[in-house]
Amino acid sequence: MTDDYIINNYVYLQGEVLDSPAFSHTVYEEDFYTFNMRVPRLSGNDDILPVMISAKLCPIEKGSKLALRGQFRSFNKIIEGKSRLILSVFCKEICEWDDDANPNVIELNGYICKPPIFRSTPLSREICDLLLAVNRNYNKSDYIPCIAWGRNAQFVNSMRVGSKLRVIGRIQSREYNKRLEGSNDIVNKVAYEVSISNLAQIIDEDLELNAETSKVKKSVLKNETA
Repeated sequence: MTDDYIINNYVYLQGEVLDSPAFSHTVYEEDFYTFNMRVPRLSGNDDILPVMISAKLCPIEKGSKLALRGQFRSFNKIIEGKSRLILSVFCKEICEWDDDANPNVIELNGYICKPPIFRSTPLSREICDLLLAVNRNYNKSDYIPCIAWGRNAQFVNSMRVGSKLRVIGRIQSREYNKRLEGSNDIVNKVAYEVSISNLAQIIDEDLELNAETSKVKKSVLKNETA
């Protein structure tokens, strides 16, 4: 593992493989496959998350238990003439199952790349949506939607575009209904985002992405999540 992998974008998931891996694409003669994984929440509900894996780490069997480490990655795909952000967990390694582990952990270092959107639910719960640009190798970036709650939402709403944050939370799946453009038809869709439990603003002294040498200005840390 590189420091970049550990610090910038780290995911740990533990759950059930819901379907047999399906071929996705080939890069430099290496085949990649995708499948969905059911990851339990502490509330008793589940998140259904897409996973991409190299053929080198297969076979993966439907119905099996799986623990993995990797990264939450994004890419743009043209769908019906529009660019869509596609998100999935990229599996770097398969781990030993741990009954005591938190089954859904993500840690990101990234930059706010759009003005945060602050809103309140009908029950007056404060929410703030933000999009983080997370650097990775080969001059690439992943764009990760995140959602903050309560006092964390207030703090994030005060941040400017370009501010650097350290985010810890879980990856969640969320179903919603969308009316098709120019039609009365409604389709069911699934969104993926990081539900933030802890966050901090990072102020770099030397542009090194190193947790031990960076100054960290801590914000409100713990907050209830959905």
